[in-house]
Amino acid sequence: MEHLCGFAPLSSRYDGFILDLWGVIHDGVDAFPHAVDCLRHLRAVGKRTLLLSNAPRPNEAVRALMRSMGIGDQLYGGLLTSGDAVRHAILNPPDQWWAQLGSRVFHLGPSRDVALLDGLPCRSVAGPVEADYVLNTGPDDHRNPTSLSGFTEVLHECVRFRLPMVCANPDFEVVRGGHRVLCAGALAAYYCEIGGDVRWVGKPDPAIYQHALDRLGLPSRRVLAVGDSLRTDIAGATRAEIDACWVLDGLHSESLGTAEKPFDRELVEREVDAAGVKPVATIERFSW
Repeated sequence: MEHLCGFAPLSSRYDGFILDLWGVIHDGVDAFPHAVDCLRHLRAVGKRTLLLSNAPRPNEAVRALMRSMGIGDQLYGGLLTSGDAVRHAILNPPDQWWAQLGSRVFHLGPSRDVALLDGLPCRSVAGPVEADYVLNTGPDDHRNPTSLSGFTEVLHECVRFRLPMVCANPDFEVVRGGHRVLCAGALAAYYCEIGGDVRWVGKPDPAIYQHALDRLGLPSRRVLAVGDSLRTDIAGATRAEIDACWVLDGLHSESLGTAEKPFDRELVEREVDAAGVKPVATIERFSW
């Protein structure tokens, strides 16, 4: 595993790149200028890029958010969100679990994610008692997004009615504007603990990486995945047999001791070993 200061040395070794968004290119509020510059360099040298995000929203909603941050459509080649993958699975059920979900959905998540349901053959209901299944996109607008305690009651109610859960974002947490907040994955993990039935859509499921490869039109050996989460980005790429680059100045930055640069390489190596993954390289941040 190489420890690099910038992305340029890796750019010449691959034809395509699967790039994480949150923690690599933006923090949910602002774009990282160094990451935008790196995207420009990749486009200038003709590399194929696809942004792969566990955002529980349709592709177009994420594009609009990025445009508002100054990340124009011309800076990347494609976009695939876990939200869009959920929509595809509901419209084209891949197996009986999806086919039998029913049409009455209880949405557990913030109002900004409601667009995920637009145009789908389902009807949103107010609570678990009326629902066929629960669509989990993360902490809603009415409870503290930094603590699981506010969500245990509603999750137990969903279990009581034996509702299958679609988790539209497997991330446990993200750093939003400098603050850590829970994601749908944390709620789904608790739901599993109390006996709930969950389908997870997005990274680290290898299936979404195969979809990304199909979009890029490249074999896996010519593609590098880039992300800041060992559990989702790096583990997912590893399972899909795609080389990966770990961005250190992201989700794990506090545990890696970023108060002093450069990063502690021994600590980085221990984190990788503990996670059971082996990225081909690390970079401090997604900069050229």
